[in-house]
Amino acid sequence: MVKAQASIEIERSPDAVFAFIAEDFERNYPRWSPEVKELRMVSKGPMRVGSIARQVRVDQGRRTESTFKITHIQPAQRLTFQGTSFPFLVDYRFDGASEHTKLTFTFELRRIDLMMRPFEKLIRSAVQDGAERTVRNLKRLIEAECAPPERRSA
Repeated sequence: MVKAQASIEIERSPDAVFAFIAEDFERNYPRWSPEVKELRMVSKGPMRVGSIARQVRVDQGRRTESTFKITHIQPAQRLTFQGTSFPFLVDYRFDGASEHTKLTFTFELRRIDLMMRPFEKLIRSAVQDGAERTVRNLKRLIEAECAPPERRSA
């Protein structure tokens, strides 16, 4: 198994960060993860546990197609999905108060094919770089596009 994790502070509320990620997932996911070339929600309606999506990614020149299912969704706290066609897990955790959110992103590649095992160290490095890039992209997009909370004067 290969696991990567990255965290970042975002100057927006957990509600705003969660909304950007989960409520407009189909539009925004390819924006913070540019390796995603196609994304389609297979399930209709709002995202919920059991919702299924299909993606086409190009990672370091390698094109892959996969489907994944939402396995946990708790507004402003957590969003998790796992691959149904390939063994991976993605987890977003949102911790914070009214104006700041600590976003923690975890990616687990639960199996490495035998022919890829000699490259495991490179894969680990690429996956960790990808996790760090993901949280930086999310911070940049959310802080640019989501209005900051209004400050109350004392």
